[in-house]
Amino acid sequence: MSKVTVYTSNTCPYCTMAKDYLKDKEINFVEKNVQSDKEARDELIAMGYTGVPVICVDDEQIVGFDKNRLDELLK
Repeated sequence: MSKVTVYTSNTCPYCTMAKDYLKDKEINFVEKNVQSDKEARDELIAMGYTGVPVICVDDEQIVGFDKNRLDELLK
């Protein structure tokens, strides 16, 4: 099974959509809220991103909520 991490913030509607989608698909994931977790924010910046959601599936990174790409990586 793939390791999935979702970088989120409190006010991001696309983050909510991504999390809901993963829950509906019964995919386990770790949520890292960059708004309340400085370490998560530092990780995101170190990867070269400043916006959320960023969804990491194993070694692949998806910027934004891209349902098709997510399905591709989770097969």
